[in-house]
Amino acid sequence: MNRNLWLLALCQGLFLTNNVVFIAINGLVGLQLAPYGWMATLPVMGYVVGGALSTPLVAQTQRRWGRQVSFQIGLVVALLSALLCAWAAFQGNFWLLCLATLVAGYYSANGQLYRFAAAELTSAAHREKAVSLVLAGGLLGAVAGPNLASQARDLFSVPFAGAYLALVVVALLSMACMAAIRFEALPASTTGSAGQGRSLAELMREPVFLVAVLGAALGYGVMNLLMAATPLAMQVCGYAFSDAAFVLQWHVIGMFAPGFFTGHLIKRFGVLPVMGVGVVLNLACVVVALSGQDLHQFTIALFLLGVGWNFLFTGSTTLALSAYRPEEKDRAQAAINFCVFATMALTSFASGALVTTQGWALLNAGSLLPMALTGAALLWLAARQRGARAQP
Repeated sequence: MNRNLWLLALCQGLFLTNNVVFIAINGLVGLQLAPYGWMATLPVMGYVVGGALSTPLVAQTQRRWGRQVSFQIGLVVALLSALLCAWAAFQGNFWLLCLATLVAGYYSANGQLYRFAAAELTSAAHREKAVSLVLAGGLLGAVAGPNLASQARDLFSVPFAGAYLALVVVALLSMACMAAIRFEALPASTTGSAGQGRSLAELMREPVFLVAVLGAALGYGVMNLLMAATPLAMQVCGYAFSDAAFVLQWHVIGMFAPGFFTGHLIKRFGVLPVMGVGVVLNLACVVVALSGQDLHQFTIALFLLGVGWNFLFTGSTTLALSAYRPEEKDRAQAAINFCVFATMALTSFASGALVTTQGWALLNAGSLLPMALTGAALLWLAARQRGARAQP
């Protein structure tokens, strides 16, 4: 961990602070302002749809101006969108809130590239550890996010408007940290211009890249499906917002605390076994969630979900790094993030619709299908790689 990686890990933590606050409050603010209850998570969906729509533009800015300028543009958008969210809350305007979170998605599309930037700030031999440790910076979000949402909830007469304004300060801190990072410029031959390397269609036919995309997208989708619905499900069960914030805090701890050792596990046991453990932990989350609706069951289930996500997402990122060439990085990374955001958009909408109409139990049962697909993809790639090694 060099100075640049520590600063990038801090930026990751501030990015996750923003995300956790959004997840903790957007569904609840949406429930207060939405014309119909099933529309409550549309502001959450707007955030990830905005991320999906922004991935091609972010890829272009990364290619044209480099990591630091593109990341700073994303942080300016984060600041402005937080102000717009606060204004929407003060005005009681549901559709303005959805627009504000849609705009904020541009910041999310940038933040999702921090993990790839981490791999470029260290030697090739330590890439998986760099990715894992920078993701561990999200622990700051685990602590700061729920507490920020709880403490700023009632700063004004309008609930949660203060939490949105607090995110302006978070964006300013991140801009200061980002300005201190020194990203190395890549040689002109490896800047990832549009005419170099394999096309996206060719990349998607590469088994390793395909499984990396599936692991990242479905792993994030399952996590988002259950996480976005949790504050709503807990409110239905009669829990206070502070209880939901506590559960989300332990969920985010589960997401990022393993970052201190996930890279070592991948180095020792291989990326596919670690991703497989991630799938098993997701299954364990569903088992606990279906066993009851006490506070400790919500907490344990969401903690297991977080650890499972970490193993899947860190593993998928590491797997992807071996599947594309330097000149293909912008195209490949944009494709991975677009698939992640598209899956999150679907699950953000589905989480609100399912939990308010069908209930917490059916929501969890529905998550078993993408878990099974992820497990099948990992087994298929492992069998394919064993077959390739067995050939003379």
